[in-house]
Amino acid sequence: MNAVQLIGNAGQEANIVKFEGGQKANFTLATNETYKQDNKEVKNTTWHNVIAWGKLAEECNELIKKGKLIKVEGKINYRNYTNKDNQKVYLTEIVARKVEEVKAK
Repeated sequence: MNAVQLIGNAGQEANIVKFEGGQKANFTLATNETYKQDNKEVKNTTWHNVIAWGKLAEECNELIKKGKLIKVEGKINYRNYTNKDNQKVYLTEIVARKVEEVKAK
């Protein structure tokens, strides 16, 4: 099963691309983890590229604002393409099936 659940802060507002037959939203999500190394606290931030399609893309347009705490559920997608310089580019993306704001407790 290919499933992922992330909670983090939106890096920017969602970028919406409309095309014939639908729409797509792109945004980044920063997740943080903290651990101890040599008795020092280390904070590690990982950036994730998130894509949402169709009606969910429309919802992301309203929901995703820079810094907002967001929960994303979906799957991991790996793809590649050859750029204009004829170099292979590899991408890892989260294809969202559910996106929601995390309310502070």
